[in-house]
Amino acid sequence: MKILHIAFYRFVRLNDPDNTARAVREIAATLMGSVLVAPEGINGTLAGSALALDQFEQALCHDARFGGAFTGLRFQRTDCVTPPFRRLKVHVKAEVVQIGAADVDVFANTQAGGIDVAPQDWDTLIARPDVVLIDNRNHFEFALGHFTGALDPKVSRYQDFANFVTENLPTWQAAGKKIAMYCTGGIRCEKTSAWLAEQNVQAYQLDGGILNYLRAKPAGAASWTGNCFVFDNRMALDENLAEQNLSPERVYQSPEDAWRLARARRLATNSDDA
Repeated sequence: MKILHIAFYRFVRLNDPDNTARAVREIAATLMGSVLVAPEGINGTLAGSALALDQFEQALCHDARFGGAFTGLRFQRTDCVTPPFRRLKVHVKAEVVQIGAADVDVFANTQAGGIDVAPQDWDTLIARPDVVLIDNRNHFEFALGHFTGALDPKVSRYQDFANFVTENLPTWQAAGKKIAMYCTGGIRCEKTSAWLAEQNVQAYQLDGGILNYLRAKPAGAASWTGNCFVFDNRMALDENLAEQNLSPERVYQSPEDAWRLARARRLATNSDDA
């Protein structure tokens, strides 16, 4: 049976995350993967057959228990050679993604949030001299692949990203630079944009992230180089979204990522799936 992978998220107010998580566990019972549910929304990556994923997507968008919270949700689907996950995990958290800045309200200043840039327009934007391009990911992700000219925040976890921006923002503003940023699927940029909006700073963000850019393959696009890290057992995808046979040692080379390397090795021996 061919295995496919889907990634999805939405920032939406959920008044009862526990009940939402229970319903998600039920409709995802035949799948493997991880879903986080929080008062601010949902973030998930799942794998299974095309039919099983179709049924899950239909249920998440239309099941009455969700009250329309996920209607029209976008799912990014990619092929798999290696099974991405070994079991299903659905957890309730305080946030679906943590930026490391206290009390970020992703629903405030909606109109002042990030400006979505379509893949077809991305290369033109980031080539502008008045734009500073920030890779909104961890250092090991940047090292595997990135857009030409992007700044590496050199952080070992997303929670440290806010400090990087805070330290450099005055310099960028003094130089009259506009901020553009990207991440794997878009969720980290949306959280960062909400945080920047609270400081009256508006940022451009790649709509749908790297995965959407590589899927769209804009005509003449040549700004991406390398592989895109994915948070599952496939490790990385190339510019054609094909799985790459990279070892954990190739991906996690920094001492700060020793715990990630140890975890990847445990997963490879089926001894842990935490």
